[in-house]
Parts: sequence; C-alpha cells; structure tokens
Amino acid sequence: MNAAFCTLRNGISAAALVSAIVVPAYAQEAAPTTASDVTTASETPVAATVADAQAPAAAPAEPAQGATVVVTGTLFRDSNATSISPVTVLNSATLERANITTAQDAIRSVSADSAGSISTGFRNGFSAGGAAVSLRGLGVSSTVVLIDGLRSANFPLNDDGHNAYVDLNSIPFSTIDRIEVLKDGASSTYGADAIGGVVNLISKKNVQGVQGSVQGGATEKADGSHYRATLTAGFGDYPSQGFNFYLNGEYTYDGYITNNARGYPFNTLDLRASGLTDRNRNDDSLTTPNPQAVVTQVRQTDLNNPLAGQVGAPLTNQYQLLNPNSCPYGTFTVTSGAAQGTGCSHSLPDEYFIIQPRQQRYSTTGRLTVRLSDNLEAFASGSYSHSEVSIVGAPQGIRQTQPFGGSAALASSSPGIVLPVYICSAGVNCANAADRRLNPNNPYAAANANTPANGAARIYYLFGDIPAGSDRYVDVFRTTAGISGDLGNGFKFRLNGVYARDNFSVTQRGFINIQGLLNAINTGAYNFVDPSQNSAAVRNQISPERTTPSYSTVATIGGSLIKSLIELRGGDLNVGAGFQIRRETLMNRNQNADLSYYALNTSSAQGRQTVTAGFFEIDAPFLEQLDLNVSGRYDHYSQGYSHFSPKVGLKFTPIPALSLRTTYSQGFRAPTFAEYNPASSYSGFSSFTPNAAFIAAHPGNAAYTSTYNIGSGATGNPDIKPEVSRSFTAGAILKPTRWFHLTADYYNIKKSALIVSGPLRAAAIDAYYSKSNATDGCAALAAVGPGYKCNVVDAPDPSNPNALPRLLVFDVPYVNANYQVSSGIDMQATANVRLRDDVRFISRVDVTRVLRLDLVTPEGVVQKYAGTLGPYELSSGGGTPRIRGNWQNALEVGNFSLTATTYYVGRIKQVAADRITPVNGEIDLSCKNTLAPIVSGSDPNNHCYIRPFIYTDLNVALRVNDDFRFFFNVQNLTNARAPLASAAYTSNPNYLSSWHYAGLVGRNFSAGASFNF
Repeated sequence: MNAAFCTLRNGISAAALVSAIVVPAYAQEAAPTTASDVTTASETPVAATVADAQAPAAAPAEPAQGATVVVTGTLFRDSNATSISPVTVLNSATLERANITTAQDAIRSVSADSAGSISTGFRNGFSAGGAAVSLRGLGVSSTVVLIDGLRSANFPLNDDGHNAYVDLNSIPFSTIDRIEVLKDGASSTYGADAIGGVVNLISKKNVQGVQGSVQGGATEKADGSHYRATLTAGFGDYPSQGFNFYLNGEYTYDGYITNNARGYPFNTLDLRASGLTDRNRNDDSLTTPNPQAVVTQVRQTDLNNPLAGQVGAPLTNQYQLLNPNSCPYGTFTVTSGAAQGTGCSHSLPDEYFIIQPRQQRYSTTGRLTVRLSDNLEAFASGSYSHSEVSIVGAPQGIRQTQPFGGSAALASSSPGIVLPVYICSAGVNCANAADRRLNPNNPYAAANANTPANGAARIYYLFGDIPAGSDRYVDVFRTTAGISGDLGNGFKFRLNGVYARDNFSVTQRGFINIQGLLNAINTGAYNFVDPSQNSAAVRNQISPERTTPSYSTVATIGGSLIKSLIELRGGDLNVGAGFQIRRETLMNRNQNADLSYYALNTSSAQGRQTVTAGFFEIDAPFLEQLDLNVSGRYDHYSQGYSHFSPKVGLKFTPIPALSLRTTYSQGFRAPTFAEYNPASSYSGFSSFTPNAAFIAAHPGNAAYTSTYNIGSGATGNPDIKPEVSRSFTAGAILKPTRWFHLTADYYNIKKSALIVSGPLRAAAIDAYYSKSNATDGCAALAAVGPGYKCNVVDAPDPSNPNALPRLLVFDVPYVNANYQVSSGIDMQATANVRLRDDVRFISRVDVTRVLRLDLVTPEGVVQKYAGTLGPYELSSGGGTPRIRGNWQNALEVGNFSLTATTYYVGRIKQVAADRITPVNGEIDLSCKNTLAPIVSGSDPNNHCYIRPFIYTDLNVALRVNDDFRFFFNVQNLTNARAPLASAAYTSNPNYLSSWHYAGLVGRNFSAGASFNF
C-alpha cells in the first residue's frame, strides 16, 4: 500500500497521497519520448517523477505505463523544474480505492474548487445537468480543462449566460490513468483562461488483455440508484512489441432523488418550525397559482383576446375555486384583504422538485500507440460519449410576463389572463358565432350571457397536468493524433493535434405556447375545471415540446522543439520553444427565437475565432540547491487583440528536508463569444424579495410581495477587453523523514479588467424600489450607470393599482470592472507508516483556507465574498466557504484495505455583498443584513450562519488475486444531514448543492467488483 490509498470523494478536498505538490508539466507541446522510454509519444505532458522528498510513499508506476511520471505544466522531462508550482495528482489506484467513478467527483473534490463551481445537483439555470470546476473561486471560465494535455470543446451552453467551460459529465472516465490539477497561473504554458489553474486528465497508454468492472447501489431510502459497468480490451505490449491498441466501453446510470423523499426542510418554503418565516404562498394566497384554478370576475375589453382583461382591481374581492372538490392536500380560507375565498393548499417543492436528476452516460474510446523507429513514436485516439440528463420541474403558470424581448401586450400576468363568457369552434368572435356556447370553465358566464364584457373570469392556475422539465442530450466526438521523437544532437520534437465537437440538444417540456393557450381558451378545448379530462392533443397544443440543437468545436495543432544546452551544477540547462494554432466555434441557439413561449430562455451565443501562439521555456538549475524556471507565451486572436503571458518560478533547497518555492506569473482570460459578439444575447433570472416599503404598499396581495424572479439581460460588447491577471505563490515542502511530509502554499491572484455583466445589479434594483412610481423608479435605475435601464415593468397590481409595480427585467452591460482578488493557503500533511511487512497505515490532512475573494466595483466598492453566500448573483447563491478540508485514514493489511475519509466544510455567513447597497462606499456584512427569512423583530444573529458540515465515507476492498477485486462503499456513513441554508435560492430550497450534496443524498451504499484477465 502507498500514499495513493488515501484520496478524496464527492467535492470537499482531494489529492492523491502519491504526490501532494508537484510542478506543472506542459501537456500540449511537451518533450518527446524515445524508444527506450516506456511512456509514449501520445503522452503529451512530459516531466519527471517526483522525488522521494515529495512523495515518500509513492508507488512505482505500473510497468505497462512506464517508470516516468508525467507532470502537468513544463516542456521538459526529468528536469529540475519539478515541484516549483503546486499540483495535486490523483492516479487510477487512488481513484479506485476511494470509489471515485466520475470526472466530476474526482476534479471537484480538489479543495481549491471554490465559488462558482457547478455540480450536477443544481437542476436549474443555464448549466442544469452540467458540472464544472472553479479553481480558486475565479469562475469556471478561468480554469482550463485538458484531456491528454489538449483542449476539448466547451459545453455549448454558457454558465450564467456567458462563462465558458468543459462539461465534466461528458468525459469518459474508465480510460483515465490519472488526473493532475495545477493550482497556479499557467497562461505562460496553456494560454487563455488558465488563471485559476489547469486540470489535465491523462489517458491510459498501454492496456493488455481484458479489464472491466461492475458496480451498483442506492441510497438508504432506496432511491438515487447507481449503476456502472466498464470494459476494456487491449492487445500489444508497447515496451516489448512497440505497439498497443485498446478499445473501451463505459456505461453509468444515476436515478432521481426527490425533495419529497428528503423531507423537512428541503421540501418546503415554510420554515416556521425553525423559527423563520413562511415563504410558501401556495397555502395562503388565492392569487398565487396552484394546480387547481382560482378565478374572480373582471371585465374584458376585447372579447377575442384573453389577455385583454381589465386593468385594476376586479369587480369583487371574492375569489373561488373552479372545482371546490378537487383539493388533494386540503384547503385554506382567506377572510380579509383584497382576495377572499377558499383555495387548495400546496407545497410545490414537496410535490415537484428534485434534488438529483436522472442521468445516463455511455462512451467508447479507442487508442493506438506505435513505435515507428528507435527514435520516433506516434499515437492516434478517438472517442465518442453520450450523456443524457432528465430534469423534472414545477409546472408552469398561466400568468406569465411576456417573453424576454417580446411586446408587453403578450403578458398574461398583469392585468391577468381571463376566460371569456362565450367559446366557439373557431375561437374568433365567439360572442356572435353561430356555434357559440357558454364557457363551462367560466362560472360567471351564465349570469353575464347578455353582457359578456362584464363576465370574464380572471384565472390563477398552474398546469399541473402538463409535466414540466427538460431532457438534455450531449454527444462529444473527439479525435487526437501526434508524433514525437529524437532528431539527434540533443534535439527532441513533438507535433500533435485534436479535433472535438460537442453537440448539445435540449428538449423543453411544460412551457406554455402563447397562441396555443389563447386558442385553447377561446375554443374551450382545455378543461380548467377537471384537468385530468384533457386529451394529450390539447395538452400538446398548449405546451408542445421545444427541441433546440447547439454545438461547439475546437481544432488544435501544436508542436515543440527542446534541447539540453549545457550542464550546470544542478543539472542540465534546458530550453524549449513551440507553437500552437487553435480554431474554436460556437453556435448556441436561442430556445425561444420566435418568442412563442412564455418563460422559455431567449439567451444565445455564437462566434468563431482563430488563436495563434508561440511559447518558450528555460529551466536553469544553477546549483543543486537552486533551480530557476522561466517561461512565456504570446497569443494572438483573430478579433485583433494579443497578449503575452510570462512566468518565473524559483525553488531553493537549503537542506534535503526543506525546500522553499515561489512563482510569479501573468495571464489572461479571453472574452467568450457571449461577452464580445453583439449577435449574442443573455437573459438570466435570480430570486429577489422586495423591501418592506414595497410590501407595505401592496396589502392583501401576497403574489406581489413575496420572493419572485427578477431578470437581467445583456448583449455582447465588441469593445470588451480580455481580463488580465497576476498570480503569486509561495510555499514550503518539509520532509524530515521518509514516512512524513508536509506542504504549505500561499496563493494570491488578482484579475483586472474583470468581465462581468451588471456589477451594479443590486444597486440598480434598490434604486428602482426606492421610488413610488415606475417612471421615477426607471429613471433612478438608469442613473446607476451606462447600460442600465428598465426593460420590462409589471402592469399595476390589480389590488393596489396606484402602488409601484414590480420590476421584472432590466438591461445590464458587459463591462471590464476594476479587479478581483483571490488569496488563501493550501496545506497538506501525510504520514505513511509501515507497521509490519504486510500492514501499512496512512493518515493525511488536506485543507484550503480562503483568505480573500473580493470583487472591486468600478466605483471602488469592495464586495467581500469569503465566508459568505456571495457572489450570490453569479454563483447561484452557492457561496464561498472559507475552509474546506478532509482527514483521511487508511489501513492496508495484505490484500484487505479499509479507508475512512472525513470531510469538512466551514460555516457560511448568510449575507452577500452583491445583494447589499453600499453606504458611503462601504458594504455592511453584519448579521443585520442576513438573507435568511427571519421573523420581523427577531434577532438576526440567531439565523445568520449556515453551520459547518461534516461527513465520513467508508470504503472496504478485498483483492482476491491479481484478477479479482471486490469492494463495498458507504458514502456519508453517519447519515449526516445537510445544514439548513435558509437564504439559498428557492429553486434549491434551504440547501447548497455545491457544498452539502452528500447531506442531501444521505447514507449511500454501493458494491462491485473489478477484473483483469
């Protein structure tokens, strides 16, 4: 057993014990291998095995894989450049022993993953069903993900409408030999976006015989079933025969987990049992839509148009159920206020929400590696992966704002859609049609047969009989090829390339087609009294499925040439240089381009660009104790801008037991197609609760005073500039004995010219709500800054027509804001003790503490996010925990192994700087500004923090012989519950899926076996 045994699981903190902190190695244009090297030409990242001082218990590489360990980030193999920058390495043995079976679990487990990361459990938003890593909290678009050192196509849907990333769920995993996570700025090697760091998934190079695995399991509550099967067949032994070919197949399935199955507080918005407020309006408000329709009598100014209900209060304050006997969960009665009557009680999160979507993934991968001569090698690979994600959501309401960019006349929310007195087969001029008949859905129709303009029924309703959600399909095609060798006289070369295409298709279900709805109302085709009687045809008329295809591509060719010039006192002086040409395209189509649906997303992005780059690296070990590494890269974009990214690293080893290291680098993030192309547009929504003054101005209408979704929209800005960064690290490696080592590193990254959409979003909203009428409110919003303006303002509240209406959508600009700073400390310590010949004990601690994650606005206001729910608007309210870590203990006795890993996420304060208006340039992050739904007059300190979260995974394995291994795994052994996060987005009620997901799933069992013939 070696240090690789202790590893991490499911998103808290991860690193292979085999090597804790090592140097980056360049993956794309790395040094070539020779025929005598077991690592192949296809192994794009090339560097040295970490010294014993770095990984005292590291296992030797598998013979079939070669004795050289590739390290991400440098051009040179076996040089002194190792261990200058912090890198976490997870090898296949480590991942297997911890039962990590997906790229998402492996990569997101790294403790450097922070604010803005995307987990599969986030079922809403642009990237629902996707997964991505955000190293150092700098966003998914500031982390580069590579496969065998080469870029892959980005997910066609951008996170938050503009952040590009590689979907971890679409990466085949059973062919991965190891994962290397460089936690340092690396634009000098990899170009754009490598600001927070680089993730490099490295494939197996030599597979012989037949290998496979099967696994299955479910949660303690018998849901969330999980199945996995892999099979790999290979022939040819590269070291002895000079070639190897293998073919791999992989299948994974994960089942639904519902909010109902997890109970309180994750299935409700009513938190009175926890001393907080009740935010569920579906059990006390007649004007909040439910699956049983409620109506009230109003006038209709245009009898042909159900959207032409009267403006202002209805004719009476009495509201009624269309079917009083239809309530499945009981009733409630309102006896005061503007809307009185009896309605059906509902809790939508409990009835419709899911915690985990259903996912199915399968893939096939083939790889050929050939030694062409003693000094020449080549490789080729191809893969196809298919991923399906099925998401279930709450049904759509009949009252909706107009589609983003559509006419306000299309809104069915205000003054409110109505059911007419008369219906007819044509649906036009029904009041005078020969086949007219009284509307059976309108209880006021008979009494107003002679005055149809006075008998319309304003309706409040959710289409509970029409399933809502989406099915998302991702097909990724990827092919790579390369050649490398020795040219003689100390020159070595490498040339390789990749083409990848990501085809994405989303089928939306349950969204309401505007004309289909209006026609169904006027013809009486839809039965609102008893929706169970509706035919599939009429449901399809109102809500036809909408399928939207999109795609992205990347094509890259690159090469490098290296040479060892002279021998210095500490080793060879190595120099290298190379080039890269990359072509990228994106077509993310508008799902609602014809504006024919309510609530369907209208965001889109498109573009194409060519990037040409040249790079160099020099490694100079002047002394045995001192190594200097210098690298740089120049990138030119076809849009017309260029950037040079330098990096300097230094390692000093005064004594064998201690090494000191530091790096300084500059980098950049290129604007995404959504950010710079005017043909791209973005519209996103986030939850918002109006202030006390607004609530007081709208008495009796809970629908206008509770939390709702407020939207913001932006188009690409052709004048946007790249983000630029500078990164500094400093650390130490301490190894007093062979069985113990410790590393500690400080990082500080500053991104300037930060590309953000609407950094003054919170101030703009507050400016609008500070006024008493829409005209003044929109003027105040526009005064916040250039590019801010009202887009859609709700019609007047029917119960309070003179009060300020709600702000529904406003425009925001893409701008280069001032800057962002991320800083913190990583610490890892490992003890690897051989108790006797066949017994080994390993203990390891891995912790990251975030010191700062600050965004400085153009006005110089500092928004501090560390330890809070910020950035609330740009990370789905997931927050930035200050501390993430784990403590792993492993015992290996012969062929038996037992590993327990305890994970920790620190407490999070329920405030967010981007939701607080600064006063005199300062933002008050005290508990008085908590986002928790506290009861009026209660002490905000009582509900200011989300408590720390701790849970433990247990993995037991028995290797029967060289051919069979059996294992049993229990995730969340103690069934620890996720802490109450009452300020979380209401779409993920009362929990943070990014950090507390294991506490939602609960105790989770799985068992399986692997074989090798």
